[in-house]
Amino acid sequence: MSARPASRLARRSAVAIGVVAAFAVGHVSAQGLDDGAQLAGAIEQRIKAVFEKCQNAIVRIEASDDHGRLAGSGFFIDPNGTLYTSYSVGGETDDIVVTFAGTRHPARRMVGDLRSGIAILKIDAETPFLTFGNSRDLSVASPVMTVGFPFDLPITPAFGTVGGRDIQYQDRYFATTHLRANVPVQRGQGGAPLLNLRGEVVGILISMIDQGSASFVLPIEAAEKIRRDFLRFHEVRRGWIGFELEPLAEARAGSSLRVKEVFPDSPAQKAGVERGDILLQIGDRPIVSTGDVVDASFFLTADDATAVRVMRADQEITLELQPGDPPGGLQRIAPAFISGPDLPAPRLEGAK
Repeated sequence: MSARPASRLARRSAVAIGVVAAFAVGHVSAQGLDDGAQLAGAIEQRIKAVFEKCQNAIVRIEASDDHGRLAGSGFFIDPNGTLYTSYSVGGETDDIVVTFAGTRHPARRMVGDLRSGIAILKIDAETPFLTFGNSRDLSVASPVMTVGFPFDLPITPAFGTVGGRDIQYQDRYFATTHLRANVPVQRGQGGAPLLNLRGEVVGILISMIDQGSASFVLPIEAAEKIRRDFLRFHEVRRGWIGFELEPLAEARAGSSLRVKEVFPDSPAQKAGVERGDILLQIGDRPIVSTGDVVDASFFLTADDATAVRVMRADQEITLELQPGDPPGGLQRIAPAFISGPDLPAPRLEGAK
């Protein structure tokens, strides 16, 4: 969702006011239209309050790639000039410049992670910053908004609702479950924060859907996993367990996945995982289907102990294991979807 010169950007922008109107109409009661007007007014005031609270920590980012100059959005996450943006804006680009408080600052890339779809940049300045909320507190129809820099226009808010949580889109798998935000966005807003109505960041806009009528959003917890890895190891440190799964014809104990093979000398084998075990949980994430395993695997870190719960002969067993580094050349799950080439479904033996 990076912005390029205006000649390439002629498209109709969606308008958030229709969402507000729908809220108002849906809540008009027998007391008359005044109730709807009051509700619409309250939503409007809340959106304005969040916008005023957050706008100074949200920045325009310009950079260069093989196709020329591009622009996107980002936001500061600490007082020392560290900021999040999307991979398409800051992951592989050069000559990155952040416009903050009316001044242009050169930025350096700390992390560019294609798998999650984000980049972490830094400028040398004291900065305001946004606080984080919990994306898991959101449900379908939860109100959310974003603030970014569409095209070459001034900073702009947009309002909408959570449409769902998705691990897969049109046969493409994300690296972890994404929020689907029914918020109108335009090019240039890639990397902007998704905010709850307390003004807390719950995610990062990664890719638009249907020419900007909605967006896929990386949850803020997933972005923070990437940042924690970098702060600890100076790289993104993914964890590997080392077993292959197969689907069950009929779910058992709520799970539809069984261990088909345990790789020799893998963390799974060392922890005592056996062929035929029904996988029930990885870490704090219950396992029901393949998507749950993909999501749970994203949060594994090599050398950080985790628990795996399985069912074996009608008995639930919790095994403690220490994920390792993925073997060299092992095909892992597909990177986050950024408009472009098709991405394959995950190979379970690689992701786990």
